Amino acid sequence: MAGSTGTAVLPGAEPFEFAGGPVGVLLVHGFTGSPGSMRPWGESLAAAGLTVSCPLLPGHGTRWQDMVPTTWPDWYATVQGAFLRLRADCEQVFVMGLSMGGTLTLRLAEEHGSDLAGVVTVNASLSTERWHAALAPLLGRFIPAVRGVAGDVKAKGVPEVGYDRVPLLAFASLRKLWGVTRGDLGRIECPVLAYRSVVDHVVEPSSGAILLAGVRAPIEERLLPDSWHVATLDNDKETIFKGSLDFVQQHAARALVPDTPRDDG
Repeated sequence: MAGSTGTAVLPGAEPFEFAGGPVGVLLVHGFTGSPGSMRPWGESLAAAGLTVSCPLLPGHGTRWQDMVPTTWPDWYATVQGAFLRLRADCEQVFVMGLSMGGTLTLRLAEEHGSDLAGVVTVNASLSTERWHAALAPLLGRFIPAVRGVAGDVKAKGVPEVGYDRVPLLAFASLRKLWGVTRGDLGRIECPVLAYRSVVDHVVEPSSGAILLAGVRAPIEERLLPDSWHVATLDNDKETIFKGSLDFVQQHAARALVPDTPRDDG
């Protein structure tokens, strides 16, 4: 399988879809990551009868060089397109994202209002306190990439399919996405469930604080005590899977699994 650039997709980074009932879930992976970090979550939701879709974002899942020319509008366009297709097939759609995937999820909620039934984020990024991040647009002209952030998993022996380098120009575009999303958090109408790892070596707690302060719709933050950044693959993953399913059950217009037909014989 080839990615958007024609380069072969890394094993485990493939997009995926699961057909299910009238309630859909769109899953969005993180910056330099891939759908591989979302697949166990997607399989769990699909097992409960949900229709699930997880696209591969442009420039991701192949080689880091393919990310260099991409920008946040490219990533967002893919997410929005996947959402609109899912919305056409399902009565309701929930959107859930990890890291930058959470940021894109929030942006989608800002722009599509009540078309989203609910949002679940896991360590969504909205800022950074690292002073050198502001230099990314300048440094990116001379240094294409720096050491990557993939694989921040506490559980032993659990890999993440992602890049070992961060393209600086793409990161500079991510910072623009943060600014746009922060400014419109008050536009979100649907309920939000936000998971945040107590220890996260990629996204600082300030992003969580910004999210809680900016969203006016009903929002709940739940802490993950035994996972690092890629919590969807980490020790608290089952907590996320169950909690997100309960969230869908709570806010869906109908039960996920229809009553067992009665045997009148």
